[in-house]
Amino acid sequence: MRKLIIEARVNEYMMRDQGNANVPYTPEEIATDALACREAGASIVHFHARTPEGKPNHVTDVYAETVRRIRETSDILVHPTLGYVTLDASPKERLGHILAMAHDTSRAPHFAPMDMGSVNVDRYNAQARRFETTDLVYKNSTQTLTYFAEHIRQAGLKPYLVSWTIGFTRYAEAFMDMGLLEEPAFICFCLTDNTFLGGHPGTLKGLQAHLDFLPEGRRVEWTVVNFGGNLFALAATVIAQGGHISIGLGDYTYTELGQPTNADLVRRVAEIARELGREVATPQEAKQILGMT
Repeated sequence: MRKLIIEARVNEYMMRDQGNANVPYTPEEIATDALACREAGASIVHFHARTPEGKPNHVTDVYAETVRRIRETSDILVHPTLGYVTLDASPKERLGHILAMAHDTSRAPHFAPMDMGSVNVDRYNAQARRFETTDLVYKNSTQTLTYFAEHIRQAGLKPYLVSWTIGFTRYAEAFMDMGLLEEPAFICFCLTDNTFLGGHPGTLKGLQAHLDFLPEGRRVEWTVVNFGGNLFALAATVIAQGGHISIGLGDYTYTELGQPTNADLVRRVAEIARELGREVATPQEAKQILGMT
């Protein structure tokens, strides 16, 4: 079995007052967290640029400063965001900061994300029986995804494919059929729990539904995240089945474990993997597994 790739999803748009004060915001904080996660066993770090107060920040220079700091202190592979639902803009604008950074090796990321479809991302309050918002749509049209695939390839980066539901995976397969995505493809199955209803639930059945529709005859490496829920309930199953793990305070604060850091979560995943007899990949080994030069 291939070595386990652990991705640290360090902040997303999680706020510190949502339960864990260890969520990093600034470039310096993110880079420090990335180094700690690398030392704990992570080979990829995923981050969202934020203001010092924690608000979304879409300024290219802030992304570039964050990537530069990460690459100065660690060999961990870097996966920035396109802005999620907080940046409702043209494909060119959404990808602009990634392409700008790709021209400079000191601040170039290794991945660029592609969520392979559109999804409602409003939060549902089950106790109150109402949605807290009603108009949040993460829009990724076929035309937009085609633009992303073509320009990410031209920039020499690895597409990081995100699948919220089976339909997203079918789109990924179609893009492979068209030659827009190279193999091995790297697909993240985005399970969702608690207030998030847009993905498959973070259960064995939710995961298996994704696995049932992995493209046949294609080389695919898959990883799993639980956006809004505790991923540890599935971690051993994912690891034993040959998948990879994407985990962090950006998705869930893990307050049932106290006040863990992102490195604490990575370390625990690495321990589970070794108990199951699976070694953890270094960044260089992760690149080899994913067919990256």
